[in-house]
Amino acid sequence: MASNAAFAEIATLAGDPARAGMLHALMDGRALTASELAQAAGITPQTASGHLSRLAAGGLLIVEKQGRHRYHRLASPAVARMLESIMQVAADQATRRKPVVTGPRDKALRAARTCYDHLAGHLGVALADSLIANRQIELTADAGLVTSRGVTLFDKLGIDVAPRKPGSPARMLCRPCLDWSERRPHLAGALGAALCTHCLEAGWLRRVDGSRAVAVTTKGRAAFRDAFGIEV
Repeated sequence: MASNAAFAEIATLAGDPARAGMLHALMDGRALTASELAQAAGITPQTASGHLSRLAAGGLLIVEKQGRHRYHRLASPAVARMLESIMQVAADQATRRKPVVTGPRDKALRAARTCYDHLAGHLGVALADSLIANRQIELTADAGLVTSRGVTLFDKLGIDVAPRKPGSPARMLCRPCLDWSERRPHLAGALGAALCTHCLEAGWLRRVDGSRAVAVTTKGRAAFRDAFGIEV
């Protein structure tokens, strides 16, 4: 169990407004430069550099070097789950204080977005509901499994659900992730990440610039209807 000091350190790192803004910008699973993160947080690149060093030292970010550039990303899915949980608590508190009036951008995030490396929002929950209803996956409170029907579906889509190879990084294949806007689970784990990647690479979804939101394409509407029986 983490000590109180370690707990307080992580809370302090995530609680600073500038650092929170940078962490939130990385919730779509991509790696960003210090300049891009500074812009997202509304601070100078010099100030961002100090914040990013603290986040990396605290284990919330990892830094990848590519040529002359340095890219920052969330250190693990566990960090993303922590941030998503904080967002859920913050949204609950805002709802209790006063009615929340959401604009078009918020509506887009609620409709479909990335939660680190998997799909969330109404679309993510609808996909999970479809897979459960068709007995292609089974989800418990904190774990899940893919049934033989699910293996058939994902094999047809070209998504590998084979057991993890020896020596590869440990990650749960299939698990629920509580959606902060829908208040119901969407699909996470290695399978959730693979499904999200497939939807983007197949042209079913496209990223919305400057946002975690993703937009469903015309091709995607047909694909989601044919493969999962859902109308987007």
